[in-house]
Amino acid sequence: MKKHPVYLLIACICTMACINQLHSQDLPNILWITSEDNSAFLGCYGDEFANTPNLDKLAREGFLYTHAYANAPVCAPARNTIISGIYANSGGHSNMRSNYPRGSQVKFHVEAMRELGYYTTNSVKTDYNTNVNKEVWDECSSDAHYKNAPKGKPWFAIFNTTITHESKIHDQLPISELSHDPKKVPIAPYHPRTPDMERDWAQYYDRIQQMDAFVGQRLKELEDSGMADNTIVIYYADHGGVLARSKRYVYETGTHVPFIVRIPEKYKKFWPAKEPNSKVDRLISFVDLYPTLLNLVGADVPEQLQGEAFLGENISPDPKYAYMFRDRMDEWYDMSRAVRSKKYRYIHNYMPHRIYALPIEYLFRAKSLQSWQTAYENGECNEIQSAYWNTKPVEELYDTDNDPWEINNLAKDPKYADILEEMRAANSMWLTNIKDTGFMPEDERTIRAKDQAIFDYFQSGKVPIEEIIEAAELASFGKIENKRKMVEFLKSKESAIRYWGATGLLLLGEKGKSEIAALKKAIDDPSVSVAVVAAESLYRLGEKEEAYEGFLRALKTDREFAQTQAMNSIYLIDDNSQLLKEEVVNTLKRMKTLDRNQYNYRAAMNLVNKWGLNIN
Repeated sequence: MKKHPVYLLIACICTMACINQLHSQDLPNILWITSEDNSAFLGCYGDEFANTPNLDKLAREGFLYTHAYANAPVCAPARNTIISGIYANSGGHSNMRSNYPRGSQVKFHVEAMRELGYYTTNSVKTDYNTNVNKEVWDECSSDAHYKNAPKGKPWFAIFNTTITHESKIHDQLPISELSHDPKKVPIAPYHPRTPDMERDWAQYYDRIQQMDAFVGQRLKELEDSGMADNTIVIYYADHGGVLARSKRYVYETGTHVPFIVRIPEKYKKFWPAKEPNSKVDRLISFVDLYPTLLNLVGADVPEQLQGEAFLGENISPDPKYAYMFRDRMDEWYDMSRAVRSKKYRYIHNYMPHRIYALPIEYLFRAKSLQSWQTAYENGECNEIQSAYWNTKPVEELYDTDNDPWEINNLAKDPKYADILEEMRAANSMWLTNIKDTGFMPEDERTIRAKDQAIFDYFQSGKVPIEEIIEAAELASFGKIENKRKMVEFLKSKESAIRYWGATGLLLLGEKGKSEIAALKKAIDDPSVSVAVVAAESLYRLGEKEEAYEGFLRALKTDREFAQTQAMNSIYLIDDNSQLLKEEVVNTLKRMKTLDRNQYNYRAAMNLVNKWGLNIN
């Protein structure tokens, strides 16, 4: 008898439902446990001072990655890279705490996992540095939990802890309450051994011990749920930290993170080594997490993603390098890019005229850093400890095997010239390939992108990114033989190239004095960002009146990031004029809100406090 089409349809639906249910049951649950602001100060990583029994046990049961890196040394850009699978300096989200819209074709990993049938939960931090937040999750709150997943549905869950966050050393505990002895704590060689430095280091180790207990609770909870045999567990920190010169800096201490994976016997085919309790030396970084998630569940990896899958059945070959970036940190502009091989780290500082220790308000809340500054000002620091308070070299190169704290810069050592050149070229190629948005000043790119996402604008082909990067690299070296080239850059139709031309003359200092006329003309540049750099250069060359004109242009724009850029320069030139004092105060008065989380407000208050002004 011929069956009616309706019955055939019902039979087909039932068959597909059974197939989907079976497929769902075969898919692994995925549990991410993340901590904040901590480097690999764990027993399983060889730190004998640390007390981390739960993470040590997880490492014995799983696989410990020795070369895992955050692409940014601070939370919001790092988390944006994780969830988007696109480097935040490519996506337009590399500046700390910005809220620019994500690209029109950018889909977060959680959205992809939901489309694949996963129940998704996040407890509780988002901090994605863009305009999309909790709405992408099935649950995103302090109560979010995989136990709420519908029966038979695979889940992807994140539990985040702030126990090791930077803020946890801002208030010092009584020494009697510390488990780790400040007098016995090992500290970095670039830190002076002040009482406050010892105390913060010891307290930090205490926080790591407490974080380890949190991880232990989450793992026990998983065991008690009966789902451990069907769950891949991944633990990692969102970047390094947290004592000064770690978080926010593209060194090992800011970017190298602990990363441990436990994969049940059921999914043995995904093991990255023959047996658990193994170390894996593959270079991985946060941009790789999204494609890895998809690969673990057998889904196709979109070409738009910029990382490579390192777990699953179809993993990519081991990469030669991992890449990192640093742009605006809170209210202070700076710019560095880094390349890490298994042995060496290369850093290119594009603003070498800025000291390492820029007075970031939040960073300087730590008493350990305050004591370091006092020791430096009192002449109590050696050469290694003093370097943090000085301007940066353009390039840094470190042999991390033999110099794990990265204090011996090999960039000018002729024995390493070939390595330097190779890693410099790798950096340039990466920046060009991803169309790094950080090479255009923040104020300028927000004006030019208009209502378009910055990622879309840069990917559209409207920005001559290769020429801009070439200009930036040439300018950053501050060589006298390139002086005329900098003047030519100031005549370019591209504002970002003009910006780097002005920066190159600023870096030349007195050697660029013959180009004062070009700098004065740049004060009236259509781009305020160019005018601010020209103003700083003119001020340092003794042309104060024209410099004031450039700074006032920026302060009167009522645009947050133009004001912030100008106030950074004003702070560092040590100007004490009544004209700039009055305009900074007027800028504060014009602000719609006085919020310490607003960076032009913080930049203004830095100046107000430096000048000792009473603005009440």
